[in-house]
Amino acid sequence: MYFDGSLMRKGTSVGLVFVLPLGVRMRYMVHIHFPASNNVAEYEALINGLRITIELGIRWLDVRGDSPLVINQVMKESSYRSAKMAAYCQEVCQMVDKFDGLELNHILR
Repeated sequence: MYFDGSLMRKGTSVGLVFVLPLGVRMRYMVHIHFPASNNVAEYEALINGLRITIELGIRWLDVRGDSPLVINQVMKESSYRSAKMAAYCQEVCQMVDKFDGLELNHILR
């Protein structure tokens, strides 16, 4: 699963691309209807992607995103500067337990 959050003049959006083992791609876009920073948008993308995969019954997942902050916080390689980021990270960590295998990787933009 690839995830990305973005801020635009018209609001915040989240993009998700799922690549299935046979190469089939599923794309999702989610609009965020509240003011958000870029980091919040990235966390919203990851959380929404994890929710979708849980609903689909996927148990093994390779996650890739271009936000080093989100990846590092979830992988516990960096700390939080705000309570909001800590809460987002905690929500992700609670969903991690629903997978038999989950790998998060940072990719370049």
